[in-house]
Amino acid sequence: MAVGIVVVLAVAAGLYVAMNSRTYQVAGRLVDRVATDEKLVALTFDDGPTARTPEVLRTLAQLQVPATFYLVGEDLAAHPEYGAAIAAAGHEIGNHTYTHRRMVLVSGDAVRDEVERTDTEIRRTGYQGPITFRPPYGKKLWALPRYLADHDRTTVTWDVESDSAGGASREAVVGDALAQTRPGSIILLHVMYGGDSLAAVPEIVNGLRTQGYRFVTVSELLAR
Repeated sequence: MAVGIVVVLAVAAGLYVAMNSRTYQVAGRLVDRVATDEKLVALTFDDGPTARTPEVLRTLAQLQVPATFYLVGEDLAAHPEYGAAIAAAGHEIGNHTYTHRRMVLVSGDAVRDEVERTDTEIRRTGYQGPITFRPPYGKKLWALPRYLADHDRTTVTWDVESDSAGGASREAVVGDALAQTRPGSIILLHVMYGGDSLAAVPEIVNGLRTQGYRFVTVSELLAR
């Protein structure tokens, strides 16, 4: 009995680690950072689009920085004008599922619906580039990686998330981003809602540029 309990606990622990890992999934290609000596970095934004989109786009235009937006399908459907504005500004758009549900213990049909409905909304924006995928909360287990592998889709996580703690100050977001970034890093920020993440973007960009970094989209980074 004791051995059985230990085995069950070990399996559960393994599944938990696999579900939350930023660097591993059971099938297909996952990228959290690109191995390169070039000082390249990808700036990525999760969620939305929301009413904050115009402000986000103005900030990026002033900085002349390309970004990759991982957008939620139902938010795109509700605000097609914001998705179209992101595409028209030349930014990359990725898939962040249709409902932003945790993609664990879900069926293959549920995965297909979440991904493909969002792809449809992304194409309606006018965006014609590659569509990578980012799971909500970074969580995945069996069905999602299998679907993505079968459809030759890349899962993109991140190695820098300086605003992960809700309510982090602008100074903390900037300081952590500058300290954690390495050549080939993928930075995750949540700028579509309240908080200091958007206010931190100019300081992050200028600070990394001072260190010699150049900003590219996720697909440009993956091409390296």
